[in-house]
Amino acid sequence: MSEPVPSSPVRRVAVLGAGSWGTTFAKVLVDAGRQVTLWARRPEIAEEINRRHANPEYLPGVRLPDSLVATVDPAEAMRGADAVALAVPAQTLRANLERWRAALPPDVTLVSLAKGVELGSLKRMSEVVTEVAGVPIERVAVLSGPNLAREIAEEQPTATVVACTDHDRAVGMQMACGTGYFRVYTNTDLLGAELGGAGKNVIALACGIAAGMGLGDNTRASLITRGLAEMSRLGVRLGADPLTFAGLAGLGDLVATCSSRLSRNRTFGEHLGRGESLAEAEAANHGQVAEGVKSCLAICELAARHGVDVPIADGVRQVCHEGFSAAAMAKALVSRTPKPE
Repeated sequence: MSEPVPSSPVRRVAVLGAGSWGTTFAKVLVDAGRQVTLWARRPEIAEEINRRHANPEYLPGVRLPDSLVATVDPAEAMRGADAVALAVPAQTLRANLERWRAALPPDVTLVSLAKGVELGSLKRMSEVVTEVAGVPIERVAVLSGPNLAREIAEEQPTATVVACTDHDRAVGMQMACGTGYFRVYTNTDLLGAELGGAGKNVIALACGIAAGMGLGDNTRASLITRGLAEMSRLGVRLGADPLTFAGLAGLGDLVATCSSRLSRNRTFGEHLGRGESLAEAEAANHGQVAEGVKSCLAICELAARHGVDVPIADGVRQVCHEGFSAAAMAKALVSRTPKPE
C-alpha cells in the first residue's frame, strides 16, 4: 500500500533558532528543495548566514546553501510558511512561543526539535505548543532520532522520525525534509517519540559520567540497555507504544547520544565523572548546560508521579542537583536488589 500524498505540500518552512541543530535542519530543508527562512536571535549570526553562508559559532567550517535566508524578525521568518520548526531549548520554548504565536500562519504545522520535559508543568514539548499556541495536537509534530548536528551538516547519512498524530501531516514533513543523506520515517506515536528524545539525554549524562570515571564499553552498554528499559517503562505507563523505544526515536537516538563525543550531554557527564562541579562542567561546555541536567529533574518527578522506577535517571539527578559523587552513584546502581531482567 503506497503512502498517501498530503493535500497541502510543505513548500516554505520557517526555522526558529539558529543554534547548531536549527541551522543544520534549515540546511537539510534547503537541500530537500524547500524555501527556508532561519530566525536568529543575534544579528551577527543572521549577517554571517546571509553574507558568508556560514554559522561559524555553531557549525565552523560548514558551508550553508546560498538560498538559505536568515532574519532577526520572527514574523518575517514565518510569513507565508507552511511549517514552522521550533529549534530552541526545551526550557525556553514556552517563553519564546508566547512572543511568536501572534505571527503564526493559519493551519501551519508546528515541528518541535527540542528534546525535553518542561520543569514545573512536567509537560512534553507538544503539550507546551498546544497550550501556548492554542492549536490542536494534530497540528504538532516532533522530529527525533540519532541526529548529531555536526554529522548531518557534513551530509553523513542518518535517519530520523517525524511523529505526529495526523499521519498526513507527518508524511508532509517527511517529504519536506528527506534528502539523499537524511532519511525520514513517520510515526503516529507522538508521546513515545518525545519521551525517547527527552530520556536519552539523561542516560547520555550517565554514560558520560561513567566515561569520566574511566569505565569502559561494558558499563556503557549496560547503561544504554537499562536506560532504554527505564525510558520504555515510563513511556508505556503514560500510554506510548513500546515499539517506539526500539526504533530511531528510542534506541537509535540513545546509542548515538551515549556514544559520541559530539553529544553535549555525554561530554558534560564526562566532566562530572572526573569530579568537576556542575558549574565547572558548564564552564567547560562554553557556558551551556546540557539539556539532560534539567530534564532529569522533570523526568524523575514525572516517574514518581506515575509510580515508575527510574534508578539511572535518579542517580543522574542526585549527582547534578544533590551533590552526590559519581562513585556514590555507581555504588548505588550496582548494589540494587537483584531481580529478573
